[in-house]
Amino acid sequence: MADDLPTILAEIAKTEKDFEQQLQSVASKEALEQARVDFLSRKGRVQSLFSLMGKLIPADRPKVGAELNRIKISLQQAFDAKAQAFASQEKSAKFFDPTLPGRTMALGSLHPLLQVMDEIKSIFGNMGFRIEEGPEIETEYHNFEALNIPEYHPSRDMQDTFYLPDNLVLRTHTSPVQIRTMEKQRPPVRMIAPGRCFRNDTPDATHSPTFHQVEGLCVDRGVSFAELKGVVQAFARKLFGEGVQVRFRPSFFPFTEPSAEYDFSCIFCQGRGCRICKDSGWLEISGAGMVDPAVFGFVDYDPKVYTGYAFGMGIERIAMLKYQVNDIRIFFDNDVRFLEQF
Repeated sequence: MADDLPTILAEIAKTEKDFEQQLQSVASKEALEQARVDFLSRKGRVQSLFSLMGKLIPADRPKVGAELNRIKISLQQAFDAKAQAFASQEKSAKFFDPTLPGRTMALGSLHPLLQVMDEIKSIFGNMGFRIEEGPEIETEYHNFEALNIPEYHPSRDMQDTFYLPDNLVLRTHTSPVQIRTMEKQRPPVRMIAPGRCFRNDTPDATHSPTFHQVEGLCVDRGVSFAELKGVVQAFARKLFGEGVQVRFRPSFFPFTEPSAEYDFSCIFCQGRGCRICKDSGWLEISGAGMVDPAVFGFVDYDPKVYTGYAFGMGIERIAMLKYQVNDIRIFFDNDVRFLEQF
């Protein structure tokens, strides 16, 4: 009977190995249940091994009994883990239909300010204006002095500039791009400069420390104020409709002479007067004028030969009118509920 010990231990080891192999090949709940019946049921192979204990001498029975209890627990744990895996897969399968189309990535859209900027660029592009860009960190020379705004000129105080070291500033307008364009190009010049600007303003319904502008410039022989009026009129009607009128009011800017501010007839009441235009029938847009001959002196253009006009407008101002937005801060809040409307 002592010789039965190696045989029984070998049979125990074989049973454990056979269970592991069968468990690895299980691919369904039915096959898993069959493995349980074959090995762990009352008539299974593990239970049949316990019946061999009677063939052993008393001294060997504790050793075999401990080994049988070990594999019974081990096989039961392996079975439970496999059953849990099947249960998890079945639970996940309830929420997945392989016949449904895959989930697509949510697509964003252009910010309304960029949409307006693109529309403005398209309109002026069709009128022959080239798009120019420049740095947002500018020299004081290009941002002020070359635009006929010397160091102690009072208009510098009105622009609430962000000053940086080494005579640099965050540009307060895109007009410096006009200077940079004229420095590298001889007339004729016909360009617009769209971009972001910065001023140390306290945010409110109509002011933001970050905003966007489009500045335009045309320089050639014989350019007149009449051409400036025609270009602004054509732009207004293309943007807001054929019924829009434009008026010019005398003003002052250091880099233009004569200078004017221009208004569009109210697009909401067609000039009859309403709450938005404060019953005036007009909406203030921005400024324009003929390039001051002093500016030509900074770029080595002969003012006796060339004349030019310049104009500008705020992108936010146009967007607020176009989309009837009454607070500029909404454009910068990144509220998806607002942005999804565009």
